[in-house]
Amino acid sequence: MQLTGSITALATPFTVAGDIDFPAWERLLQAQLDAGTHAIVVAGSTGEAATLFDDEYDALLRSAVTYCAGRLPVLAGTGQSSTAKTIRFNQRVAALGADAALVVVPPYVRPSQAGLLAHFRAVADGGGLPVLLYNVPGRTGCDMTAETTGELSLHPNIIGIKEARADAERMEALLPLRRDGFVVLSGDDPTALRAMLAGADGVVSVASNVVPGSFVRLCALAQAGDAAGARALDDRLAELYHFLGLESNPIPVKALLTLNGIGHGLRLPLQPLSSAHVAQANRLHATIAQLEECSRNIAA
Repeated sequence: MQLTGSITALATPFTVAGDIDFPAWERLLQAQLDAGTHAIVVAGSTGEAATLFDDEYDALLRSAVTYCAGRLPVLAGTGQSSTAKTIRFNQRVAALGADAALVVVPPYVRPSQAGLLAHFRAVADGGGLPVLLYNVPGRTGCDMTAETTGELSLHPNIIGIKEARADAERMEALLPLRRDGFVVLSGDDPTALRAMLAGADGVVSVASNVVPGSFVRLCALAQAGDAAGARALDDRLAELYHFLGLESNPIPVKALLTLNGIGHGLRLPLQPLSSAHVAQANRLHATIAQLEECSRNIAA
């Protein structure tokens, strides 16, 4: 599997009562399909995976696999602090029809680089799915170095990395690893264009939950080498990037999705968007609607 372009890390919509809102979930999936999104991630950190019970997780993933029906790859977030649990989790989502697993660096336990090598090799060997590595030290407390990623890139069942460190030096260190069978993806919306213009294969995005068409267009412009056009669009997205970083992900993006009629609220310990930012959310809602209409018109 060669993952490129705009990949959306989907939020999980809930009802007012706090259950998974499956009609809203299908509207979110359809919006991604309509926009031409290249792949989706189900139940990653943006999807509040840590708050989902096993039966909810399985139902959510099964629904996505059935609804998308092979029209785009479906990745499942499976990373755990334990290697054995991650392997078992991958086997479970493979049986549910996922195309690949997004496996985060084990959170909280802070393994050594040797431990990361052993962990990811074991998961790739025994999990039954292609593995997309995910490095996000701000959440896990552990940074996987470019050297470690380089060693893992040689494993035939490890297909790429989502790198969420925003510094240009890390991306520059990873880009030489790109080859058929191993992709380098940005995991940071504000710096994704810089990464793609430098040669990254695409982005795993939070923002594309609400601007899927704009992100498909941004990736297309970058891949075509239209730096001026891509930067002009990226500049129009800058306010959205800033807003999405005001509070912990996925609080801001779910506030915008609610304004789109998709879901209500989050699960504890996360709280809804602070009242101080509600007016900005309302302004952004109108702005991103215009951006999406422009992207649809260009695509047509």
